[in-house]
Amino acid sequence: MVSVPRLVIAAPASNSGKTTVATGLMAAFAARGLAVSPHKVGPDYIDPGYHSLATGRPGRNLDAYMCGTDLVAPLFAHGSAGCDLAVVEGVMGLYDGASGQGELASTAQVAKLLKAPVVLVVDASSQSRSVAALVHGFASWDPEVRIGGVILNKVASDRHEALLRDALDESGLPVLGVIRRAPQVATPSRHLGLVPVAERQSDAVDAVRAMGERVRAGCDLDALMALARTAPALPDEPWAPAYAPVEGPRPVVAVAGGAAFTFAYAEHAELLAAAGAEVVTFDPLRDEKLPTGTAGLVIGGGFPEMYAPELSANEPLRRAVTELALSGAPVAAECAGLLYLARELDGKPMCGVLDAEARMSERLTLGYRQAVAVSDSPLAAAGTRMRGHEFHRTVLEPAAGTTPAWGMHQPERRVEGYVQRGVHASYLHTHWAASPEVARRFVEHCRALPAR
Repeated sequence: MVSVPRLVIAAPASNSGKTTVATGLMAAFAARGLAVSPHKVGPDYIDPGYHSLATGRPGRNLDAYMCGTDLVAPLFAHGSAGCDLAVVEGVMGLYDGASGQGELASTAQVAKLLKAPVVLVVDASSQSRSVAALVHGFASWDPEVRIGGVILNKVASDRHEALLRDALDESGLPVLGVIRRAPQVATPSRHLGLVPVAERQSDAVDAVRAMGERVRAGCDLDALMALARTAPALPDEPWAPAYAPVEGPRPVVAVAGGAAFTFAYAEHAELLAAAGAEVVTFDPLRDEKLPTGTAGLVIGGGFPEMYAPELSANEPLRRAVTELALSGAPVAAECAGLLYLARELDGKPMCGVLDAEARMSERLTLGYRQAVAVSDSPLAAAGTRMRGHEFHRTVLEPAAGTTPAWGMHQPERRVEGYVQRGVHASYLHTHWAASPEVARRFVEHCRALPAR
């Protein structure tokens, strides 16, 4: 049984202040000495970075589309083990989920799977009495979703607050917090959302501290903790990456990190380690060589387009990556990793492993995908079905090699990505917890490298 007190922080719509409130709550409770487990509904990589900074623990995603509804509670239990409180930041509006698929992957669905009370963050900047109708509608829409209270965000003045509280007195839901307009707690954003923590360093620390101070000053933390404790025990066993590792020496799997490659799910490294790998992180912006003994390479997502000149200037590392790929070593590259392996990005030379050119685009490609592996690779056997998501403003030409990585079935049918030698490179982000066999397969191929 999982008995961690928990809250889901939701909102009627995007840009209501969920990230500010959720991160602020995490920071405020952590400042009280509590072990706070941070979670994010959906596939987003950036918000969990701020969560991690606020709590000192890995930010973890709960995505019912990519991982399936059956894994949501076990993944939550895995991440929150031993904690005093878990805070789950929602995605979009409370009832918004995967396009055309009802409640699937919505914050509301995750709240129900976790049996967690919801705190509704309302942007009150352009309303007064109407807030009661809004809150009533959200609270009554799905009786299985338990909204336990409201936090009013962007409140202008004492009089504005009084009007809002009077209106909500009739709703039966308590006001658990009032946060005034505060530009200083805003976090900078660009074409794919907030700027990741790894790129902001001390600025990010200051922003998280400011969020915590504002939330601590404006919210009733005792009432919020009491609400969190009303969540019943979950009968789910925690997810675990442990399975019988491949016998033999532990191959070194190098994982790209640093400011250019910030997109990663914590479970991937855990699965690689559980399969028998020694996972070593390196920074392609700073390190001129791969970790000693590298037998496999994982290059996840991020913002290489923001660092193309610096990545290009690191010629020693580019050569090392190219030599490793040409040797047949397993290389798994997602999105930013795909661009890094291309011949060039916005005119700047990259690794040249793939005969393709990448450039920035005005068009945002965003959404969930259903995919099937087109051919065998160290990551997946042909025919392997996985769910994932795309999230980029770049274009790769050609989009697929002679041996593509994936056949896409949603929203349109197409092939995408590259499989050549040991390389599997694609725009598709996947969550390996849903298919842990890919990590084991990857490590098996790493261990077999000396034989090749």
